[in-house]
Amino acid sequence: QVQLVESGGGLAQSGGSLRLSCAASGISFSIYTMGWYRQAPENQRELVATITSGGTTNYADSVKGRFAISRDNAAKAVYLQMNSLKPEDSAVYYCNAHRRTGIGRSYDYWGQGTQVTVSS
Repeated sequence: QVQLVESGGGLAQSGGSLRLSCAASGISFSIYTMGWYRQAPENQRELVATITSGGTTNYADSVKGRFAISRDNAAKAVYLQMNSLKPEDSAVYYCNAHRRTGIGRSYDYWGQGTQVTVSS
């Protein structure tokens, strides 16, 4: 079975830091693009950052220069280092694993989410 388990969420002060982790099992981790998404109350789920199997990263404009995504293929884990946190970063953060096959089929797996709350 496929499982993505997030950890590291919690409370932080404005300007503080948190490090989120996502541990994957049941997939060929190294071939997946991994990502972090977030969803605040009454908002749609939005992209935060992604990292491809080759290590190419992509960030939402709102977090560029503050957040960093990384992966450890041996550990089947992806991380999100969050610095200079702002109250608007408060959301449930979800880990995502994505792949597209050679015949055009797309697969996505999601974790349960971890709450991040940033106080003013």
